Amino acid sequence: MSLVRSAEPAIAACRNTKQYSVQGSGDGSGLSTQMFGTDKHRPVYVTDSYSRESYEKYFDDSPSEDLTHPSSSEVSGSSFPLQDVTSDQLRDYLEVQSADTFDADTDKMKLMLQELERDLLADNDVDVEDMFGAGLNMEIDGEWSGPIRTESIHVSSRTPKQMLIECAGILAEGNIEVASAIINELRQLVSVQGDPPQRIAAYMVEGLAARVAASGKYLYKALKCKEPPSSDRLAAMQILFEVCPCFKFGFMAANGAIIEAFEDEKRVHIIDFDISQGSQYITLIQSIAKLPGKPPHLRLTAVDDPESVQRLNGGLEIIGLRLEKLAEVLGVSFEFHAVASRTSLVTPSMVDCRPGEALVVNFAFQLHHMPDESVSTINQRDQLLQMVKSLNPKLVTVVEQDVNTNTSPFFSRFIEAYSYYSTVFESLDATLPRESQDRMNVERQCLARDIVNIVACEGEERIERYEVAGKWRARMMMAGFTSCPMSSNVIDMIRKLIREYCDRYKLDEDLGALHFGWEGKTLIVASAWR
Repeated sequence: MSLVRSAEPAIAACRNTKQYSVQGSGDGSGLSTQMFGTDKHRPVYVTDSYSRESYEKYFDDSPSEDLTHPSSSEVSGSSFPLQDVTSDQLRDYLEVQSADTFDADTDKMKLMLQELERDLLADNDVDVEDMFGAGLNMEIDGEWSGPIRTESIHVSSRTPKQMLIECAGILAEGNIEVASAIINELRQLVSVQGDPPQRIAAYMVEGLAARVAASGKYLYKALKCKEPPSSDRLAAMQILFEVCPCFKFGFMAANGAIIEAFEDEKRVHIIDFDISQGSQYITLIQSIAKLPGKPPHLRLTAVDDPESVQRLNGGLEIIGLRLEKLAEVLGVSFEFHAVASRTSLVTPSMVDCRPGEALVVNFAFQLHHMPDESVSTINQRDQLLQMVKSLNPKLVTVVEQDVNTNTSPFFSRFIEAYSYYSTVFESLDATLPRESQDRMNVERQCLARDIVNIVACEGEERIERYEVAGKWRARMMMAGFTSCPMSSNVIDMIRKLIREYCDRYKLDEDLGALHFGWEGKTLIVASAWR
């Protein structure tokens, strides 16, 4: 499948009637403006400043010292001003590391095995020839196992995409000096306010630079929001779902399946292993209030990692109070409970399942954070699914990105990430103008963090370990679950909403799961299991 290319006239046609704000979409699925009181019209994310001349402020939340690197791995002109990290701490942490250098035969065998897995699980979604384009002086065969030339190519007509992939290939062979030179050249060509190819290149080049400097772990943490959630923050999360509607569609599919599971139930218990800012449950409570008859009693248990941003700032308590207040206003009987534990350490007794309650477990963009057998001999990903199965839930919902950044070696992982996020960045042109402050902050706080982690980190430091729909399906079935296809009511509801956005957003149904994408590229998959 070829990478989606820019189509300015079509994008302009898509951006005809809707400009999104904190006031919600007006379709009943977004946040109610009454939630925000007198400050509901205040702009969100107004503290960051962006320059058209330079995108380096993307990494600079607050004044801080530049990160310096030993001369053997120095990237001229690249600095990483990280918040809340002293230069001494960084020097203690950073080590000069060569990029992945494998024995040629071993590397080829790993890549061939990886390709076999991709074929078996429908994970072969990148057209290699189209990705590299004509004239790029690199040798790549159809099995991702051919040699990569490491000499620099001095052709003025090279696009940022070609330069990025050339740089990744060179870095994969350990040639840090040449890769650093390309990184410096790329930084002069890209902009976070440019067209989609420039924007994705701006963030991916910093991922490559962080990989060279072995600073991906710190950069990933530095980009994570450290403030407790506020009304403005919750409003901004709603903007995320509006400007990246495939994410919103995934939440809507999960909520639709959950609400249908409520039928004939008087008491429902939902366990969520990553409640984030609670936006999914704001819309769920609003939907429950509209059900005919008396709404069921809803108990929500949110697993709260002690090291999470919400935990450190008391944010999960704030989210719980906000949900309780909303439920009270709408007449929904509601309880909120937080479990302070790492997800991998949660046991059945900790989530307090009670007789007479219909149990629902929601995994929305959470399972990919759990390490699996490719990271450790302790397969936390499958163990969690098996533990949930032991609870005998009525329904389990899974919403995940459809791309393999888990087991792929660095170079093919870079190609996958570029293909995936290029499509995401292009789709954003249909919802917000390029100069929009909201759009830049969404790209920064949500998409760029993931890109940096995928590109720059390895082993346990790589948190964003996405898998394709076929792999998730195999894991769920191995844990003992059976597919529960989405109902026609849920599908019709989402199709109607998609038409309000743009006809370039697509919805397909496959093996009971809903695939949301932009044109021919699937981005999000939502499924339900019992």
